[in-house]
Amino acid sequence: MTSELAAAAELAAVIVNYNAGPEIRVALQSIASEAAGHTWEAIVVDNVSTDGSSDYVWEFAPHARVLRNTVNVGFGRGINQGVAESRAPYILIMNPDCRLEPGALMTMRAELETRPRCAIVGPRVLDPDGSEQGSARGDPDMLTGLFGRTGPLRFLFPWAPAARRNVVNTGRQSATVDWVSGACMLVRRAAFDEVSGFDARYFLYWEDADLCRRLRAGGYEIRYVPSATAVHQVGQSSRTARAASIKAFHESAYIYYATHVAPGPLNPKRAIARVLLAARCWWRLRSVPSERGGGAEART
Repeated sequence: MTSELAAAAELAAVIVNYNAGPEIRVALQSIASEAAGHTWEAIVVDNVSTDGSSDYVWEFAPHARVLRNTVNVGFGRGINQGVAESRAPYILIMNPDCRLEPGALMTMRAELETRPRCAIVGPRVLDPDGSEQGSARGDPDMLTGLFGRTGPLRFLFPWAPAARRNVVNTGRQSATVDWVSGACMLVRRAAFDEVSGFDARYFLYWEDADLCRRLRAGGYEIRYVPSATAVHQVGQSSRTARAASIKAFHESAYIYYATHVAPGPLNPKRAIARVLLAARCWWRLRSVPSERGGGAEART
């Protein structure tokens, strides 16, 4: 993209890629279709992919370009890297295995434009089979591992208050929520910069919950807009580094818990959380074949 076009871009899509395969082409095509008629750019931060997936980006030149890292810096740091390359006032953060449905982008943008204190808008995120992923969430706590989006008790007791709080269902109505999934979100650039973007301590997972919580602490609101829809093929990248992704999930969960739920180095809840998360991580790793090389993916 020429420097003149980049300077005038209304919207920047920032994608962190790690071996996403041809899914990234689908993602970029959906962005190009949604942004038609507007000045936009796409910045793909490649975390040392080995499958050639970032080569698809050149099909969308001059709007799209690649930043190639020499090491895998993780999701949050990669997004920060891409955002720093743009001046656009609106930032679409999206996984490479996600695609926008028609009308999603402009619906989210209209929400930001009509609500000056809204920092982030998240769409309804669907699995490829049409089922909802539950992308609007409540602040994580000790029960999230049991009643969260993939928690075992959420499926056994979907009516339980803990289940309804962790995964929020607003029907077809837009609403203010605690946080929305980083698989797809439209962000107000000024607010993102105000809190210095994603916390680089999170290599993978939970950085979206942390970002939304810090923005809310600064007086911003997070909105879920189910009339905008994205389809997310979960785990397309993590298939090549499943064990590393599971470890990163639990390490990031502890960072979030120690930062927001049990602050203070002597808080006894931290030790409890560390033991429970270590046990959960061990249990999840039992079914994963041993891996050679590689690292955690950009995001699942």
